[in-house]
Amino acid sequence: MKNTPETLPNQQAQAARFQQARDARSAATAQDYVELISDLIATEGEARSVDVAKRLGVSHATVVKTINRLQKEGLINTKPYRGIFLTPTGEDLAAESRHRHQVVAKLLMALGVDEENAQVDAEGMEHHISAVTLAAFEAFLAREKQ
Repeated sequence: MKNTPETLPNQQAQAARFQQARDARSAATAQDYVELISDLIATEGEARSVDVAKRLGVSHATVVKTINRLQKEGLINTKPYRGIFLTPTGEDLAAESRHRHQVVAKLLMALGVDEENAQVDAEGMEHHISAVTLAAFEAFLAREKQ
């Protein structure tokens, strides 16, 4: 038996939902890259494309292509033989992405998900959570602390 909805949502509302999901998928790569670059700089003192490729599990060519795009978007700068640096806008995006990841992971753990699975699931979910939902997660976690 096929499970179908009784009625379809308003056409414009449904299109807006799908657009939001597409936008989140598009932004996810930039967010992952700047967050990782920030983490590498903080822990290793530098971010090199070879390290980004290894940690993301992608080819060096993919990293070079994405780095070029992020540079055009004003999120990073590169210097020959010196690595990758975040612009202030890139730093802000990295901090926001890290915060979103932490909130989602904490919520999942508060629900009883073990830390490893919470971290893995948060990695995908963090990009798709709206600001309204993120605020609700934070309010829930604040109540849980009390």
